[in-house]
Order: sequence, then C-alpha cells, then structure tokens
Amino acid sequence: MSIRLGDTAPNFSADTTVGTIDFHEWLGDGWGVLFSHPKDFTPVCTTELGAVAKLKPEFDKRNCKVIGLSVDSVEDHNAWAADIEETQGVALNFPLIGDPDRAVAKLYDMIQPNASDTMTVRSVFIIGPDKKVKLSITYPASTGRNFAEILRVIDSLQLTADYSVATPVNWNDGEDVIIVPTLSDDEAKAKFPKGWKTLKPYLRVTPQPNL
Repeated sequence: MSIRLGDTAPNFSADTTVGTIDFHEWLGDGWGVLFSHPKDFTPVCTTELGAVAKLKPEFDKRNCKVIGLSVDSVEDHNAWAADIEETQGVALNFPLIGDPDRAVAKLYDMIQPNASDTMTVRSVFIIGPDKKVKLSITYPASTGRNFAEILRVIDSLQLTADYSVATPVNWNDGEDVIIVPTLSDDEAKAKFPKGWKTLKPYLRVTPQPNL
C-alpha cells in the first residue's frame, strides 16, 4: 500500500529487540520516527544505526521515539549490535523490529521491486502524536541518511503544530519563521507579540516564537 502524508500510520504488532510491541501503544502520545534499513550486517546501515544511537538524546528532547526495522530476525539484530558498538563507539539504545516475514515492510511499502525484491529501501516516516504521517522520505539502499536533517524537520513540524508557522528554505532552529497565510493580521497580533516584518501580504516573517 502507498502511505501518504496525513494518513494514519498503520498499526502493527511485532517482535523487537526490546520485546513484542503494539506500535501505536509504544508511540504513546509523543512523536515517532520509523525507519528501515535494507539488511543486517551491512556497512551503510551499521553507520546509520550508530548515528541514531548517538543522536537519541536529541530525539528525546523533542519527545520523539525512534525505531528501526529490517527484514532480518531479532536474533540477527542482537548479534549485529556488538558490531555496531565496536565500530561506531556507541551501543544501540532504541528498538529494532524483526520483520523476517516482511509483514511490516509490506504494510509500509518498504519493499520496492524495481530496487530489490527482498530488501527494504531506506524509508523514513515521521509520525505525530495524532498517529498521522507527517513526513516520508525514501532513499536508495546505497545512500546513508542525514539524521540531522530529520531532526531539523521534526523541529519544523513541531513549530507548525504549536504556533501556526512555516519554516523557510534552509531554516534551522533559532532562525526566523513565516506566519502561515491562513492566519489574519489580527489573529497574528495575539499569537506573535514580538511582531513581524511584512515582505508581501502572504509573506510575514517573525522571530521563532518558542524562544
């Protein structure tokens, strides 16, 4: 199935390196990142999982859980964990889903036959507290992801959810944001006491409101 932005993230029950979980229950009332890696004991995936483990405090600050998946078993994941710690200098500190029957991979359209009939592509799904998909990105198996960019997107999505703003090109946390056009000037006065600069009637720039 194809999952679009705004769709409810499909729920599932699966075995993971921290035990069996119900995905929606595991997410709770916070944000989540579900990402797939093509196969255990592969080089790019090893670097990615180490990077996410190092960044976990940043995800925690954003009330965002991270969970990985591949079409290998939990037993393989546990065996691979030692290699990740040895080569990346950090132990796994988030769950990995074992999906040898490809049930979750198929549910989230992570296997794309024109790329590979058996391995998952590098899918990323950011899921909001309402269990809706807020972002999806698909990378080829050969390209490692930039998880700093994924954190940047979470910052943007959370600002939009809380403050009725959008973020401009190349925005980073701490920089000015844009008041959404659906908000009138009168409504904006109440929400943005620091004021804004009107570049065009549809382009109003204001300091990041949560700072």
